[in-house]
Amino acid sequence: MDNKPRVDKINYYLDISQTVAERATCLRRKFGAIIVNNDEIISTGYVGAPRGRVNCSDLGHCMREKLNIPKGQRYELCRSVHAEANCIISAPRTLMIGSTLYLACLDAKTGELYGDVEPCSMCKRLIINAGIAQVIVRTTPSEYKVFNVKDWVDNDSSLSENEGY
Repeated sequence: MDNKPRVDKINYYLDISQTVAERATCLRRKFGAIIVNNDEIISTGYVGAPRGRVNCSDLGHCMREKLNIPKGQRYELCRSVHAEANCIISAPRTLMIGSTLYLACLDAKTGELYGDVEPCSMCKRLIINAGIAQVIVRTTPSEYKVFNVKDWVDNDSSLSENEGY
């Protein structure tokens, strides 16, 4: 009989999102996301080119990497749809309201967990509009950080003090 303690619910869902990340086709980072509401998985998503287009993993190169573009910049040059976006695209908004998005990231070259991440500004906007209440990001095999989406609304970093709003 196994005496290993039962994994807590948050890490259970993070384990699933990490497994989803293994399907990702990005050559830099493999993200996996799941949306859970009322203890049911609503949808899953991973990083990959839009349906019908060739993935970077099939091309054998990443344009952002070729151009030495740093993490978090120039996403318009990326072929992929982010995991969070793919997850949201696959779910009805009525089921996402008040839900939790779980996110895990693996280094594409080493397969190791890459925990210093959070959704990009574009994905934050999608998450806000989807009605998702919180995002939980895996930082280590058993630890995570929690983002309350309302904080992204209340502390809108896209507005500067000079915009006059």
